[in-house]
Amino acid sequence: MNQWTTIPSDGVIQKTVDALKKHNISPLIVASGKEAMEQIISLIPKGASIMNGSSKTLEQIGYLDYLKGGKHGWNDLHHAITSENDPEKRAELRRQSVLSDYYLGSVHALSGTGEFLIASNTGSQLPHVVYTSPNLIFVVGAQKIVPTLADAFKRLEEYVYPLENKHMMDLYKVGTNLSKIVVFKKERQKSGRTVRMIIVKEVLGF
Repeated sequence: MNQWTTIPSDGVIQKTVDALKKHNISPLIVASGKEAMEQIISLIPKGASIMNGSSKTLEQIGYLDYLKGGKHGWNDLHHAITSENDPEKRAELRRQSVLSDYYLGSVHALSGTGEFLIASNTGSQLPHVVYTSPNLIFVVGAQKIVPTLADAFKRLEEYVYPLENKHMMDLYKVGTNLSKIVVFKKERQKSGRTVRMIIVKEVLGF
């Protein structure tokens, strides 16, 4: 059995939840991607501006299809960016998008001690994560939980990166790099931001 794709025990998941709470992260455990999607819909009010990073997890739970359906009532900044053909205008829209009301994505590894890793080739999604978006929603398959932060780096480098690199090569004939890595240890209590993590007891993402 692959150590990186195993759903941990309920006890391990609960210990991780307790650690996240101490780091000012609001965790929620759900049984399925369907339930995670229902939570997202209930959390984001109509009219809110939203942005999302590239995420296999969001694709698997149906989030991207839900956006394409156009009935969400949100201001989808990602759609505005990808719909713009002018490179300069597209770049400007991407810069403006860092002020989205909500940012959605996943993480590459989550430690049982309450820290998580997010790696990026370009870094375009990282401003949202570290500062600019007041509301973050991360959807995380429980298989991404590992004991320590050191194990989280091991998971990222030994397991996630090869799969993501192959995925990008298959799609775009260009690989990826672990150019920038955020270690998210805690959210400052007085920051005014809300960081939510929906932990799904299914294997989702890499």
